Amino acid sequence: MRLLVTGGAGFIGSNFIHLVLAERPEWEIVNLDKLTYAGNPANLKDVEGDPRYRFIKGDICDEAAVADAIQGCDSIVNFAAETHVDRSIMDPMAFLRTDITGTFTLLEAVRAGKAKRLLQVSTDEVYGSIPEGAADETWPLKPSSPYAASKAGADLLALSYWTTYQTDIVITRGANNIGPYQYPEKVLPLFVTNTLEDTPLPLYGDGLQVRDYTYVEDHCRGILLALEQGASGEVYNVGAGNEMPNIEMARFLLATLGKHESLIKHVKDRPGHDRRYAINSCKLRALGWQPRYDAMQALRATTRWYADNRWWWEPIKSGRLYQDYYRRQYEQR
Repeated sequence: MRLLVTGGAGFIGSNFIHLVLAERPEWEIVNLDKLTYAGNPANLKDVEGDPRYRFIKGDICDEAAVADAIQGCDSIVNFAAETHVDRSIMDPMAFLRTDITGTFTLLEAVRAGKAKRLLQVSTDEVYGSIPEGAADETWPLKPSSPYAASKAGADLLALSYWTTYQTDIVITRGANNIGPYQYPEKVLPLFVTNTLEDTPLPLYGDGLQVRDYTYVEDHCRGILLALEQGASGEVYNVGAGNEMPNIEMARFLLATLGKHESLIKHVKDRPGHDRRYAINSCKLRALGWQPRYDAMQALRATTRWYADNRWWWEPIKSGRLYQDYYRRQYEQR
């Protein structure tokens, strides 16, 4: 298998590449990544010399870049996306371009026979807020943010290609991932690194928003299983069921690192903030997937990684790009 991984220098993509190279020794990977602010070559510095791995800098919206990268590849796993809800509220157009137009470019490549299958990596946020119960794959899509809407649009586009052209596609919808290499604007690495720096944790609203904190390795194993065994035209939820209110997550991190809860700073909630995400992953479990990390194990492993790898996140947080974003996002809250 030669696999085209798009967005492989990002958080989930880089973890997926590590997993595949470790557990599929005969596979080769081509990583096509635009290297936006969240795409970090340092995420994959340990595999740069691996003859099974090749990096190409390029944009999935660029047909020529995709055509170059896809040569000889059997399948595509598409991680390339703008993903941060807060940024989507600031700049929706960037999300529409990458998440929808980029997915269209990849679908066209598969439809033309340049690869056999596209696995579209999506999110549980397409279902919107779930007051009770858990969304299965037949749940209606009700996205609340421009980010979630752009991912829902890409999902529907992919499904339309299956229906209209019989293009071989599979969609996975993951819960909130945590783990190594996540850009520190996201809540978990933001809170862990702020705690390590004795900086306040900006907690939206009352902090009672519930999330399923799924460890990224578990998510990547689910994606790999769906790629290999998922039925064409199907959607598979990938969530460990590790539900926890954000305020409890913050308290757990503070206790783990020996810090006082006075570091929690309640700030104005963001617009359209979903109250609870919850997905039913029985369909993927029927293929044999099981999460290996419960909520506490996932949080401890993530906290430990950021505590042990200051070399990775300190240059990011001290940079002007990150500082400008942080001021815009939290200064007036």
